[in-house]
Amino acid sequence: MLPDEARAADTAAWLSKARLDVRSAEHALTASPPLMEDVTFHSQQAIEKAMKGFLTWHDVPFRKTHSLEELGQQCIELEATLERLVDEAAPLTEYAWKFRYPGEYEAPTRDEAENALKIAGAVVDGLVQHLPSHVRR
Repeated sequence: MLPDEARAADTAAWLSKARLDVRSAEHALTASPPLMEDVTFHSQQAIEKAMKGFLTWHDVPFRKTHSLEELGQQCIELEATLERLVDEAAPLTEYAWKFRYPGEYEAPTRDEAENALKIAGAVVDGLVQHLPSHVRR
């Protein structure tokens, strides 16, 4: 496999996982009762994986992190028009851990979960638009 083909395959794999997280968030919202913690978690994960896919395509190394602000800044350095999406996404970083462990917290509201999912969809779509069609699959 040529280096560009390998990079395209890696990018497509990241995007596939991001889309799976969006689907998981959508499904969690339809559960009875809805799984709001899972909606927020998978929304954050979708954004994180889409950003990592975008960086992979551009051959930009990234740390093993959940920080959407850090990953987003790296994406903005490559494509300045992503700044608005990154600014909307950055606060969702805490969903990578906030509701995943026992502790004192208030569960996310339906509005909060739906907003996280809306942002995730916009960010994933926005990043994908800046990638060549052969890696978008």
